[in-house]
Amino acid sequence: MSALTVSQDPDRTWDDLVRFWDESDWPEGSRVEIIEGIVTVSPTPEYRHHVMAGRIQRRLYSVIPEDWEIFQTLSIAVPSRLGMFIPDLDVAPLQPSETESHFPAALAELVVEVTSPSNARHDRISKAAAYATAGIPLYLLVDPWAPGGPTVTLYGEPKDEVYRVLSAVKFGDTVHLPKPFDVAIDTSEFPVD
Repeated sequence: MSALTVSQDPDRTWDDLVRFWDESDWPEGSRVEIIEGIVTVSPTPEYRHHVMAGRIQRRLYSVIPEDWEIFQTLSIAVPSRLGMFIPDLDVAPLQPSETESHFPAALAELVVEVTSPSNARHDRISKAAAYATAGIPLYLLVDPWAPGGPTVTLYGEPKDEVYRVLSAVKFGDTVHLPKPFDVAIDTSEFPVD
């Protein structure tokens, strides 16, 4: 199943989009994001998707400070890019939030996205630009659907809308997250076809 575009009204303001996103009755279990000002509904990711995110989460819990958390379904906002995203994982220090439904993306230290066939383009392009714009220090893209075969790419050093590629490995290799994490993620643990 692919993503569904729900709203594409060019006259909507950021506040209008967030209100529509927050107050609408969406299908149970679906992922509802605002991507470049378009409200998008995607199906729940498949089993392998969750396994990959879970393996990364397990490694991260061993290295993050006690006053940080790993969020799996909490939305992060990038108003300047008209984006409200639900990363597979976002790691941030615990801080009071003005709202229960989302927090500013700039508070995150790391976001992890695992692509699905329906969202791969967004994860590779739109979300990467938004996360860089927000100044999130690290973006880990797990891409089992990459054209050249399954890959994991670590982006960092955000400037404007662009990240620098810090590391790119094929599934089966290890990717190292730098400080403040300083942890190796063994991608040979990721399920593949």
